[in-house]
Amino acid sequence: MKTIKDKQILVAADFAGFPLKEVVVEHIKKKGWTVTDIGVKSEDDENPEMFHRIGLKTGAKISEGEFERALIFCGTGMGIHIAASKCPGVFAGVVESVPAALRAITGNNVNVLAMGAFYVSPQMGKDIVDAYLGHNLGDGYEWWPNFYEFHELACDELNNFDYEKFKANGFEVEKLGDYPLELKENPNTI
Repeated sequence: MKTIKDKQILVAADFAGFPLKEVVVEHIKKKGWTVTDIGVKSEDDENPEMFHRIGLKTGAKISEGEFERALIFCGTGMGIHIAASKCPGVFAGVVESVPAALRAITGNNVNVLAMGAFYVSPQMGKDIVDAYLGHNLGDGYEWWPNFYEFHELACDELNNFDYEKFKANGFEVEKLGDYPLELKENPNTI
């Protein structure tokens, strides 16, 4: 598997997300990242893949264990992320800000991060990617009792989710455990 620790990342975009993808790729390559780009690779591409096809291909590479994380881009980030989410084990999220990117990875363990080139400026895209690639599940919440365990359990239950079992169980989630979690204020902030 190509991992974040080894500075390996998968990227993909449709024609609308292409300009933002190019800015982000240039930015992370300057920081030493190895980027695998599965398209769209040119503004002049005569037959660019549609957003959902690129999203499915990206999701498959995560599902098959080829990559730990991916960055995907389309006009809104929505369509491509919906497609990637169809693949097992993919936790895709659309973000438009640095705080959202941080929470996507630290609280939700998003492994496919989507951005919309219609809404995210080039500089914001670079800042979002820096935040996302520089963190992991639970980072920054060490002061919050059970934060990591609570969110890891949620991810495990989502990975094990089977709709037919859920339906047969009266639409109740098969619990793998429980961790109490209360809202807390960060004691380290002013």
